[in-house]
Amino acid sequence: RGNMLKKGFTLVEVMVVVAIIALLASVAIPNLLRARVTANDAGAKATLRAIASAAEMFATTNSGNYPGDESSLTGVVPPYLNKNYCAQTISGYVYNCSFGTSAYTVTATPAVIQKSGTTTYTITTGGILTP
Repeated sequence: RGNMLKKGFTLVEVMVVVAIIALLASVAIPNLLRARVTANDAGAKATLRAIASAAEMFATTNSGNYPGDESSLTGVVPPYLNKNYCAQTISGYVYNCSFGTSAYTVTATPAVIQKSGTTTYTITTGGILTP
Protein backbone atom coordinates (compact mmCIF):
# COMPACT_ATOMS: atom_id res chain seq x y z
CA ARG A 1 0.00 0.00 0.00
CA GLY A 2 2.74 2.46 0.80
CA ASN A 3 4.45 1.71 -2.51
CA MET A 4 1.80 3.36 -4.80
CA LEU A 5 3.10 5.78 -7.42
CA LYS A 6 1.33 9.09 -8.01
CA LYS A 7 0.34 9.55 -11.62
CA GLY A 8 -0.44 12.83 -13.35
CA PHE A 9 1.05 15.71 -15.30
CA THR A 10 3.64 18.12 -14.00
CA LEU A 11 3.10 21.87 -14.17
CA VAL A 12 5.77 22.15 -16.89
CA GLU A 13 4.00 19.57 -19.07
CA VAL A 14 0.68 21.39 -18.72
CA MET A 15 2.35 24.74 -19.54
CA VAL A 16 3.93 23.26 -22.70
CA VAL A 17 0.54 21.98 -23.87
CA VAL A 18 -1.08 25.38 -23.19
CA ALA A 19 1.72 27.13 -25.11
CA ILE A 20 1.25 24.82 -28.10
CA ILE A 21 -2.51 25.41 -28.12
CA ALA A 22 -1.95 29.19 -27.92
CA LEU A 23 0.47 29.04 -30.85
CA LEU A 24 -1.99 27.06 -32.96
CA ALA A 25 -4.80 29.47 -32.09
CA SER A 26 -2.69 32.50 -33.02
CA VAL A 27 -2.19 30.99 -36.50
CA ALA A 28 -5.73 29.66 -37.03
CA ILE A 29 -7.90 32.56 -35.81
CA PRO A 30 -6.71 35.20 -38.35
CA ASN A 31 -7.17 32.68 -41.17
CA LEU A 32 -10.69 31.91 -39.96
CA LEU A 33 -11.58 35.61 -39.83
CA ARG A 34 -10.09 36.16 -43.30
CA ALA A 35 -12.16 33.26 -44.65
CA ARG A 36 -15.31 34.77 -43.14
CA VAL A 37 -14.67 38.15 -44.78
CA THR A 38 -14.00 36.46 -48.13
CA ALA A 39 -17.25 34.51 -47.80
CA ASN A 40 -19.17 37.72 -47.01
CA ASP A 41 -17.67 39.39 -50.12
CA ALA A 42 -18.70 36.45 -52.31
CA GLY A 43 -22.17 36.43 -50.74
CA ALA A 44 -22.65 40.15 -51.41
CA LYS A 45 -21.78 39.72 -55.09
CA ALA A 46 -24.10 36.72 -55.41
CA THR A 47 -26.93 38.64 -53.73
CA LEU A 48 -26.49 41.61 -56.05
CA ARG A 49 -26.57 39.29 -59.06
CA ALA A 50 -29.77 37.66 -57.76
CA ILE A 51 -31.44 41.07 -57.32
CA ALA A 52 -30.33 42.17 -60.80
CA SER A 53 -31.52 38.90 -62.32
CA ALA A 54 -34.92 39.39 -60.70
CA ALA A 55 -35.13 42.99 -61.96
CA GLU A 56 -34.12 41.94 -65.49
CA MET A 57 -36.69 39.13 -65.49
CA PHE A 58 -39.32 41.60 -64.28
CA ALA A 59 -38.44 43.92 -67.17
CA THR A 60 -38.63 41.06 -69.66
CA THR A 61 -42.18 40.21 -68.59
CA ASN A 62 -43.31 43.86 -68.22
CA SER A 63 -42.57 45.39 -71.63
CA GLY A 64 -39.06 46.53 -70.69
CA ASN A 65 -40.16 48.41 -67.57
CA TYR A 66 -38.09 47.75 -64.46
CA PRO A 67 -39.72 47.42 -61.03
CA GLY A 68 -40.52 50.69 -59.30
CA ASP A 69 -39.58 49.22 -55.93
CA GLU A 70 -38.47 46.00 -54.29
CA SER A 71 -42.01 45.01 -53.36
CA SER A 72 -42.72 44.61 -57.10
CA LEU A 73 -40.19 41.77 -57.02
CA THR A 74 -41.17 40.17 -53.71
CA GLY A 75 -44.90 40.85 -53.46
CA VAL A 76 -46.12 38.90 -56.48
CA VAL A 77 -46.99 35.24 -56.88
CA PRO A 78 -44.68 33.65 -57.76
CA PRO A 79 -42.12 36.20 -56.59
CA TYR A 80 -39.18 37.28 -58.71
CA LEU A 81 -37.16 37.56 -55.49
CA ASN A 82 -37.87 35.47 -52.38
CA LYS A 83 -36.43 37.85 -49.77
CA ASN A 84 -36.25 41.56 -49.03
CA TYR A 85 -32.67 42.83 -49.20
CA CYS A 86 -33.04 46.59 -49.50
CA ALA A 87 -32.26 48.61 -46.36
CA GLN A 88 -31.16 45.37 -44.65
CA THR A 89 -27.85 44.21 -43.20
CA ILE A 90 -27.20 40.63 -44.28
CA SER A 91 -23.96 38.70 -43.72
CA GLY A 92 -21.98 41.83 -42.92
CA TYR A 93 -23.24 43.93 -45.85
CA VAL A 94 -25.80 46.75 -45.94
CA TYR A 95 -27.94 46.79 -49.10
CA ASN A 96 -29.30 50.04 -50.54
CA CYS A 97 -31.59 49.95 -53.55
CA SER A 98 -32.84 52.49 -56.04
CA PHE A 99 -35.52 51.20 -58.41
CA GLY A 100 -37.26 53.07 -61.20
CA THR A 101 -39.19 51.94 -64.25
CA SER A 102 -36.23 52.78 -66.52
CA ALA A 103 -33.26 51.78 -64.34
CA TYR A 104 -32.08 50.36 -61.04
CA THR A 105 -28.99 50.56 -58.85
CA VAL A 106 -28.25 48.32 -55.86
CA THR A 107 -25.25 48.84 -53.60
CA ALA A 108 -23.79 46.47 -51.02
CA THR A 109 -21.54 48.22 -48.47
CA PRO A 110 -19.61 46.43 -45.72
CA ALA A 111 -21.11 47.14 -42.30
CA VAL A 112 -17.56 47.33 -40.91
CA ILE A 113 -14.80 47.78 -43.48
CA GLN A 114 -12.17 44.97 -43.37
CA LYS A 115 -14.10 43.13 -40.64
CA SER A 116 -17.38 42.21 -42.34
CA GLY A 117 -16.31 42.88 -45.93
CA THR A 118 -13.61 44.52 -48.01
CA THR A 119 -15.32 46.29 -50.89
CA THR A 120 -18.45 48.24 -51.76
CA TYR A 121 -20.14 46.56 -54.71
CA THR A 122 -22.70 48.13 -57.03
CA ILE A 123 -24.88 46.54 -59.68
CA THR A 124 -26.78 48.64 -62.19
CA THR A 125 -29.25 48.24 -65.03
CA GLY A 126 -28.28 45.36 -67.28
CA GLY A 127 -26.59 43.47 -64.45
CA ILE A 128 -23.34 45.45 -64.55
CA LEU A 129 -21.41 44.69 -61.35
CA THR A 130 -18.61 46.98 -60.17
CA PRO A 131 -15.89 46.74 -59.08
